[in-house]
Amino acid sequence: MSERKYGFATQQLHAGQTPDPVTGARAVPIYQTTSFVFKDFASAKAISSVEEFGFDYTRITNPTNEVLENRIAALEGGTGALSVASGSAATAYSILNITHAGHEIVAAKTLYGGSFNLFQNTLPKHGVRTTLVDPADTDNFERAINERTRALFVETIGNPDINVIDFEAVARIAERNGIPLIVDNTFATPYLFRPFDYGANISVHSATKFIGGHGTSIGGLIVDGGNFNWANGKFPDFTTPDPAYSGFVHWDKWGNYPGVGNIAYIIKARLHYLRDLGASLSPFNAFLFLQGLETLSFRLERQIANAQAIAEWLEANPEVEWVNYPGLASSPHHELARKYLPKGPGSILTFGVKGGFERAKKLIESVKLFSFLANVGDSKSLIVHPATVTHGQLTEAEQLLAGVKPNQIRLSVGTEDVDDLIWDLEQALAA
Repeated sequence: MSERKYGFATQQLHAGQTPDPVTGARAVPIYQTTSFVFKDFASAKAISSVEEFGFDYTRITNPTNEVLENRIAALEGGTGALSVASGSAATAYSILNITHAGHEIVAAKTLYGGSFNLFQNTLPKHGVRTTLVDPADTDNFERAINERTRALFVETIGNPDINVIDFEAVARIAERNGIPLIVDNTFATPYLFRPFDYGANISVHSATKFIGGHGTSIGGLIVDGGNFNWANGKFPDFTTPDPAYSGFVHWDKWGNYPGVGNIAYIIKARLHYLRDLGASLSPFNAFLFLQGLETLSFRLERQIANAQAIAEWLEANPEVEWVNYPGLASSPHHELARKYLPKGPGSILTFGVKGGFERAKKLIESVKLFSFLANVGDSKSLIVHPATVTHGQLTEAEQLLAGVKPNQIRLSVGTEDVDDLIWDLEQALAA
């Protein structure tokens, strides 16, 4: 944009875009088209063989999506990004891009239910095994790594345990073993946490959540930190000829791309997994995510303030057994949150109501303002029972491993008046 290093609020409005060169449109246009006309045969050949960047087919590239990708990469400090159809697609592609049958990953056990199921049940059918570890002791990651391990995977704020790990310690373990650290940064967003500043190499997002912010669109993002050496001997797909693209070598072509840097990982993900598996993001959804990004920091500031007040109120309520929120001084994650999330530990919290499952069920069915649904990050406040919904497909043993309890309730706190939200919880507890 310029030689000046702009602040976050400025970048969330402007990064990755210049006004439309044809019309001068200030807002990002929605390029709702399947295809783009080639100027001539030479141009068609160059774009199709990736001799030059350009647009040919929206499944692979689209100008609206490109602005979203550029903006999230700028906000997170990465070299490039890829937009896909969902957060689940982003997580799956992030792993598939660097693994083959026989490889393994090591992941924190405190994961979103969909990711837990992907790692435990779906990827093993394709020969990729996951070892789940307790992230409270970072040495557990080191102990689980072997010669077949190709990545570490963690969440910035665990779902639904709302835990925070020692990122720098885990990043050092990944670096020492020559494997990338992948971070699901959905709950924090780039406003609260930039994974690459602490040694991570890849980040993924469900843009459906805080980035969209209004519960209107499904989408996902992968961001390349541009800080991993894919030529270290463990990832031959990057250093041997690619038969799908005329035999060029990804690391040679994209490892130090002029004016950008190392974009080998994100280009390979686009050319192989987005092209061949096709989980492409609608340009209209990309437009809606860009609208959401423009107010991300302002929404989060209000949501965090509301979440802190609600967590403190719940902790003091005699009807509540426990509260998980790193903003509380009583939280075992409080000091790590202060270090890694100084702007606040997000707006999602969990608590256990006294009386077990039946009382948790009654509370959820009694709220009037909170919406009972399977999402987070909306401007509207949301409530869910993880054991029934987000982690309902897991066995009881798997739920306990992931930190899901029968009396656990998860709140995604929105931007309403906090007094109204506390009133709603109070009347629901009374019910």
